[in-house]
Amino acid sequence: MLPHDASAYEDLCARFAWQIPNRFNIGVAICDAWAEREPDREALVFAQEDGETASYSYQDLKRLSNQLANLLKARGVQPGDRIGVLLPQRPETAFAHIAALKLGAVTIPLFTLFGEEALEYRLANSGARAVITDAGGAAKLNGIRDSLPELKSVFSVDGETAGAEDLAQHMKGHEDRFKPFDTGPNDPAIIIYTSGTTGQPKGALHGHRVLLGHMPGVEMSHDFLGQPGDRIWTPADWAWIGGLLDVLMPALYLGVPVVACRFKKFTAEAAFQLLQDQKIRNTFLPPTALKMMRQVPDAKSRWTMNLRSVASGGETLGKELINWGRDTFGLTINEFYGQTECNMIVSSCAEIMEVRPGIMGRPVPGHEVSIVNDAGEQLPADTLGNIAVKRPDPVMFLGYWNNPEATTRKFAGDWLLTGDTGIKDERGWIRFVGRDDDVITSSGYRIGPGEIEDCLIRHPAIAMAGVVGKPDQQRTEIVKAYVVLNKGYEPSDALAREIAAFVKTRLAAHEYPREVAFVDALPMTTTGKVIRRELRAQAEQET
Repeated sequence: MLPHDASAYEDLCARFAWQIPNRFNIGVAICDAWAEREPDREALVFAQEDGETASYSYQDLKRLSNQLANLLKARGVQPGDRIGVLLPQRPETAFAHIAALKLGAVTIPLFTLFGEEALEYRLANSGARAVITDAGGAAKLNGIRDSLPELKSVFSVDGETAGAEDLAQHMKGHEDRFKPFDTGPNDPAIIIYTSGTTGQPKGALHGHRVLLGHMPGVEMSHDFLGQPGDRIWTPADWAWIGGLLDVLMPALYLGVPVVACRFKKFTAEAAFQLLQDQKIRNTFLPPTALKMMRQVPDAKSRWTMNLRSVASGGETLGKELINWGRDTFGLTINEFYGQTECNMIVSSCAEIMEVRPGIMGRPVPGHEVSIVNDAGEQLPADTLGNIAVKRPDPVMFLGYWNNPEATTRKFAGDWLLTGDTGIKDERGWIRFVGRDDDVITSSGYRIGPGEIEDCLIRHPAIAMAGVVGKPDQQRTEIVKAYVVLNKGYEPSDALAREIAAFVKTRLAAHEYPREVAFVDALPMTTTGKVIRRELRAQAEQET
């Protein structure tokens, strides 16, 4: 853990050292260890949209996960076998992961909105032996079961249904005692599938040490998470690294209660209400959620909140969102950075660091993050290049599942290339510029879209914005903006000119959008990021 009494970033780094034990199991660390010390300590709160809540202690999670581990073992699941978890935020999601990990199996978090084709690829590629799901997931699996010969057992939390057995009923017949499998920090634990720019998704395989690797960044981004009274929630689905390993597992490891709530449809008003009703002290809010919440008028007076920390990652935050967060939440939003293969490696921490809007932060203690060229050679300060992380590193993935070629391509020497470009100054502050394929080249300038998007949402007419390069014979590319308007505004040529001028006067003459398109919605990933490649494809078609 980080020294919570550190007075400055330099002090934090000087006093930090990795402590990775020879034997480590995530399931034991986030459940059984606490159950032995404080069995009645609150671990999880299930808050449903109808207002009903249920609380689970660490002893509850241990008992339920032990029963499930015994059930899976009885069905022939062995250490190293893969177990799919196709569930939203709910208690079964937590104890399914805990059970599989204590068994020595490898969990595969799966998003409930995946269609049959997406599920079929991931389950076939991983060779999953069992899946824990709900009625909706069971129906999808039932349609593809014939193409998944290695899938032997499907259990549903909603009771018996076509192609799935009743999870609760079958767990009842098994003991609530279980001896966890003895795993090391490098033993496989979790496969998270991540989409690249081309081809099918790749399974990023992580060892049990990945949790320990996450801890410094999680603590730092929440102004030292683990304070008395901390209580955390995120709208990010636990099927993704941002929900699972940035919130659920680290919080349980620290003894911080986690609130589980899966909105059928996320709304800013519902988020504010939950923050108030559940007395949330800490939250991870992706930038898209923040932008939606920013559009709610008078939020500060309509809801009573008592937040201690707000963290955000996935897109660079700008001055507008930082200032809005201060006014609405009464605190500074901490930005962090990482990716599925190597997460939580850069962060800000308002408790001990100055705030620099538009700058992600500094390397989290324990991670060596630098800017390198394509050959893996470090570049001088203030030079644009690849954001890279040096191996070995506890948070770094073991490799892509059954894809050694892709694993090799991810590295340049000992540097893992994130696929993002950025600039690092002499003090170590890192500014995200964009994905390699997101950087716009216009009249010899290399332009990152994030800064322009941040500027655009400051315009009172704009709710959301996506910026890409559109092919142009004269300039190579021009900056094109796709914008979603706030209520009360209508598309017009005059408004497009006004928006372009708005950016031109606030950033630079070469960065303003020479074309502005008004759209009803932007293509978004399931984690709330703008899918710029789809916008680029649209811009190319227009050309």
